[in-house]
Formats: sequence, structure tokens, C-alpha cells
Amino acid sequence: MNPRYVSVALPVPLFRTFTYTAGEELAGRAVPGARVVVAVRGRKVIGLVVGDESAPRPARDLQPILEAPDEVPSLPAGLFATCRWLADYYAAPLGLALRGALPALLTGAHAPAPAPRTRRSVALVRPIASLMERDALFRRAPRQREVVELLEALGGRASAEHLERQLGVSQAVITALVRRGLARIERESVLRDGFGAREIPAQASPTPTAAQHDAIDRITAGRAGEVFLLHGVTGSGKTLVYIEVLRRVVEERGRTAIVLVPEIALTPQTVDRFRAAFGDRIAVLHSALSDGERLDAWRAIRRGERRIVVGARSAIFAPMEHLGAVIVDEEHETSYKQGETPRYHARDVAIVRARQEGAVVVLGSATPSLESWANARRSGYTLLSLPERVGGGSLPRVSVVDLRRKPGQDAGPPDPFRRVISEPLERALRAAIARGEQAILLLNRRGYAAFVQCSSCGYVVSCPNCSISLTVHRTPERLVCHYCAHAEPFAWSCRKCAQPTVRERGLGTQQVERLLSERLPTARIARMDVDTTSGKWAHATILDRVARHEVDVLLGTQMIAKGLDYPNVTLVGVVDADVGMNLPDFRSAERAYQLMAQVSGRAGRGPKGGLVFIQTRLPDHHAVRAALAHDYAGFVRQELADRQTPAYPPTVRLANVVFSGLREDETARLAQRGADWLTRLVARHGLAALDVIGPAPCPIERIKARWRWHVMLKAVRAADLTRVIRYFAARFPVPHRAGLRLIIDRDPAALL
Repeated sequence: MNPRYVSVALPVPLFRTFTYTAGEELAGRAVPGARVVVAVRGRKVIGLVVGDESAPRPARDLQPILEAPDEVPSLPAGLFATCRWLADYYAAPLGLALRGALPALLTGAHAPAPAPRTRRSVALVRPIASLMERDALFRRAPRQREVVELLEALGGRASAEHLERQLGVSQAVITALVRRGLARIERESVLRDGFGAREIPAQASPTPTAAQHDAIDRITAGRAGEVFLLHGVTGSGKTLVYIEVLRRVVEERGRTAIVLVPEIALTPQTVDRFRAAFGDRIAVLHSALSDGERLDAWRAIRRGERRIVVGARSAIFAPMEHLGAVIVDEEHETSYKQGETPRYHARDVAIVRARQEGAVVVLGSATPSLESWANARRSGYTLLSLPERVGGGSLPRVSVVDLRRKPGQDAGPPDPFRRVISEPLERALRAAIARGEQAILLLNRRGYAAFVQCSSCGYVVSCPNCSISLTVHRTPERLVCHYCAHAEPFAWSCRKCAQPTVRERGLGTQQVERLLSERLPTARIARMDVDTTSGKWAHATILDRVARHEVDVLLGTQMIAKGLDYPNVTLVGVVDADVGMNLPDFRSAERAYQLMAQVSGRAGRGPKGGLVFIQTRLPDHHAVRAALAHDYAGFVRQELADRQTPAYPPTVRLANVVFSGLREDETARLAQRGADWLTRLVARHGLAALDVIGPAPCPIERIKARWRWHVMLKAVRAADLTRVIRYFAARFPVPHRAGLRLIIDRDPAALL
């Protein structure tokens, strides 16, 4: 019997497949979407079968497939077709696109899932509220004080591994605190699936409103592949619509469904509602899962034991068959964009997969992306609206506080607190706390201060690896780069002129927390940012404390702006709305508006109503004016007009081609060569509706010791852009041995 010739995609950065032979004993398993083990330069590699080769090259040079471990293909037909589209659209090697759809343990060396383990935690024995007692205890032990304050910020406990490895706390300091009776070491089990073990609180079963009923009926009656944009104001009950749609699709029609959320750890309430409604029919995929846990969940999904998958962006690759619905909650979130090859956008992949498999798509948001809104207006998507909050609640009243200094305002000694919290916001905070209500304060900048600068010579301490200033952090005290994680000790004298005139500039969440605790000493404050939530389940722990009314003020970065539904939150304050407003990125105003609108929506979800204060030095900015009036349509009109000239999405389609290298001159030359190559290609094929712009240095020229230049491609027709970037990625020569790299980011979420 003649052997079969099989095309196999390998996980390598090459735009080609490889041909192998499949013997009779493996022929039945070597089908599209199945994993196979093949030899590459003397070692075993796992690839995926793409299809049969009808006309292979001379067979004497071909090697046989060594193993075919899958009884059924790892990638079902619809998912396999979606991955092929993804590779083509995003100009990514097919092997890398297929590998990204599988758990790590299915694409690398075979390894068993790890067994449950225990970990050491450090817990405070008692709170130390008195500053006098604190000063006496730590007069000669400032490092111990830093660790105690750090533990307080983390909710009173943290894993020893997290303290030692990520925060630089030495074992000696921990031991000293334990010896003094100020802390204790505990051992706790690390659960294989924290959400699976998480107790599901009792959930009410509200009756849908007329608007919700209409949305549910229209979605479930939708045609195969139809996309619905569910535009509902904050608190309008979009999650209830999702749940009722899933009941009909999964329970009544026997199909499966995928629900994407921006980040599982930030939305425990949303996950709890799905788990309460569907019990053990739901699988939850999230970033805190180990490789073994993810493999276990993947296998249960592939066997059909789980009918609904809830997860972040990679959950769109769940190996489900008979897909009936795909829901993308908060579809505007940039976290749906993958930052590594293949640089896909999960929202767009969801739409393609649904069309491949005959499912409906629901894109939900109170502040839809301009691309989705434009598609709905062009009749590409079906627009559904939930214009009112459920239960007759009203949107919170929004006030803008102008932070610009006025003549004579600087008279008298400066008040550090007043630089951060305005008098109206402070009055509202005190009143809310006195009534037993809760408040949320947003500042989208972590750390203590934005940077340090010498008042004598103006020197700013910068990262040695990146074109960015170092951010001041306290507990522990150090300077940190938020791009490459470089850290170094803080110094109060200038490194350039040696003068003791170093001053902290700008504001971060750590500084706001300190000022609040000093001004409102009885308030229970919780800070939620990357520094306090890097431990496993730290997000859920903080939010559970808020739900139990153990927190009066929740302070944090953008992670507190979404997925939170607490009826006792009556006040929201945006400490500095200008953060990120004028970044060199065409989406900066859109992101600023979305952040203000989303966090404002956390207030007034109960019968007590809500109040929002937006502090800004740009009160006339159209994003601020729109947030003040809850006017999404008005913001969109202005923003779409601004993106006409110069043209940016959704007016045109965009790809950002980034060149990077270890030497600036070599990187610049490569970028110029790439721009010239693209210009000639476009001219040769007469693509008048495609523009090549650049090259130019990236807004942040250097990250992780690599210099960065970019070229932008703007096209009126998506097909033109696909052909150009695919051809360029496969044909443009990059001398990798010189440390040079090429990245193609289609539909970029940011240009920084």
C-alpha cells in the first residue's frame, strides 16, 4: 500500500508547512486538526496535521510520522478553520497560530499535571493603628515597618514566595517579625481551581424587563453567524440577558456556548452568576490556572462534559463542537488583544468562529468600541439597546471638578491632600462614610509618584533598558520600571549633581492611599492595583471584603472600573481624569472616556442613588463633557469626526509594523529598508488606497534594551492590507543573527 503524504504545521516562525508520510497504522488518526509527533533535526516535535499532500516532492527525502496520539482531533473542524483564518488575517505562521489554540502540555514535552501543593503565607498577628506605637516598634527597623505596611495593603496576609521573589523581602525580615510576635507563618493548600472551590453566593432570579425580553428574543431568533451589539448603560442588566440566551441555546437546543470576559480575576461576581445558573455544566478558564489545571479543563470540554466555557481571551479556542452562541462581555476592552504572536483580537476571532460554526455572537458594552459602533451603523451588526437601569434606578449624578490653579490660589501653606482630593470630593467622602456607605476612587497610575527629579539640575532617573522614567514605589521603597520590571534603590541625592534636592513628581495609588489614611484615619481603605493583586486570587479576596462591607473606600487603577456591582457604593471619584488623555495614540480619548464612563457606572446601583466627581484640568475636553452627561452618542460623533483627518480606524484599516534591535542605527536602517520595500510593493501592484507612513521611532523608543521603529500601513480595503502584510511577513528578509526582529500588529489596540 502506498503511504499517505501529510502536510504538517510545526510551531516555528516559518510561513510554510512540512510534508511527512503516514503509514497505514496511523492514517486514520493523521487527519486535519490532529496532533502528530515528528522528527525535526534529531528531536521530537509536536505538530498539527493541515491536510493531505496531493503532489509531494520525491518521497525519498520524506520522514514518517512517529506518533499520532489523538483518538479524535485536538482541534474540531470549526476551530481548525478559524485558526487558519487567524494565521492569514494577522500574518502569522500557521504553526504558531495552531499551537496557540492548545494547552501548553499538549504542544510540548509530555508531562503529568502537577499534584496539589501547599504554600507558606505570612499573616499579621494584630493591626497597629497607632502611629506612636508604630514609631516606637520600628524606630530601628524601618524594613520591618515597610513589610508590615505592605501586608496591610495586601489585606493582612501574603504568600512568602510572593514577598520574597516579587517584592524583594528577605527571609531575615520575615523571621524577625515572627520572632517579635508581629506576624506568623501559616501553611495553606493551593487549590487546583480556586473558582471551582469558591463558594457560590445565593443568587436572585430577577424577571427580565421588557427591553431585556426583546433583546433575548431577538438574539435567540438570530440567523447563523449574526452579530448583535448589545449597548446597555451600566447597570442595565446585560448579564441577565447573557444568562437567559444561554439557557435557550444550551438547555433547550442542546448546543454549546463560549462567554468571554476581559479578565476572570477582576470579575468574580460575573463568574459567580454564571456558575449559580449552570452549575457543573460550566468550565471556567482563567490566567491563574496552572498548565495541569488548564489541561484538565480542556479535556473535560473536549469530551463534552462542559457545555459552557467562561474565560478570558484564550477561551475563544475552547475545543467545543455544536457551538450555538459566543458572548463577548465588555467588548471594548483592550485586554482582548493578544500581545504576542499571533497578535489576534479575541472579539474578531469570536465573530469568525461563530460564522464558521453557525452560532450567534453578542458583543456587550456600555461604551462600545468605535469599530463595533460603526459596524452597527453600517448594518453589519444588529444593534440592541438597554437604555435604562433595571429596577427603576437612575444613572449617578456627575460633577466635574476643575483642578486648574486660579490667581491667588497658592496663598498660604500648601496642603498635600488638597492637591489630590478636592474639597467637594472630600466632603462627599466623609458624608458617605458617615452614612455607612462605600466609595470607589480611581487613579490609573500605580506606584507612589510618577518619577523623581532633581530641583537643581532637572535630572530625571530613567530606566537603563527603556525610554521611560522610573516610578517611585513604597513598601518596599524603590524605583521601578513598569515596562521591564527593572528596580533599583531610591536615593534622596541627585545622581548627576549630588545635590540633596531630589523631589517626587506626579501621583500614584500608593501616595493617595497614604494621604487618605492620614486625613481619614478611621476609614477602612483597600488598594487594588498590580502591586496588591499579583498573588493568586488576590483580586477576589479584596473584592469579597468590599462585598462584606469590610471596606469603606476602594482605591485602584482601571481594574476597579469594570465588573463590580455593589449596591452600597454611592460615591465614585476619578482622582485625575487626565492620566492617559493626551498620549501619542489615536485611541487615547476613547480609552479615557470609556474609563470614566465605566467607573462612574459603579455608583448608584442600589436604592440610595449615586454621585460621581471627575477631577480634571481639561474640563472642556469632549471625553469629559460626554462622561458628565452620560452621552455616549455625543462622544462618538466628535471622536469619529476627529478620526477622519488624519484617517484612523474605523475610517481605515490599520497595521503597525515594528522593527526592533539592540543597536539604534541598525534598527533605523532596517525600518527604512522595510518602508522602502513596502512602498515599492504597493506601487508595483497599484494599491492606491493603501498608504505607507514612516518610518519613525516608536513613541517609546526603547523597551527591554531593544530600540524600536515603526511603519504604519493604512488601507481602505481590508483585503489589500491582508495581502500586503502577509507577503511582507513571508518575504522581507530580516537578519535575525544581528538581533533584529520584525513584528506585524494588525488592528493594534495601542501604538505606544
